[in-house]
Amino acid sequence: MDTFNVHEAKTHLSQLLDRVSRGEEIILARGGRPIAKLVPIVAETRRPGRLAGRITMAADFDAPLPEAMLAAFRGERN
Repeated sequence: MDTFNVHEAKTHLSQLLDRVSRGEEIILARGGRPIAKLVPIVAETRRPGRLAGRITMAADFDAPLPEAMLAAFRGERN
């Protein structure tokens, strides 16, 4: 993991970003003291259907709510 001072990083930002995009981590320093780290963003992978068979839904999940609960959603008191 290489360290660059802020001035040098500003001068070579494009090259540093290229390195980071290839998986490297870069430390930025001010006056020789580390202050930040440039790290690659790891894309979140989605796999449609990965929970198939693990989630169940009640047969009546979309049945109308009881009147008392509907009244509560409307802000009415019984």
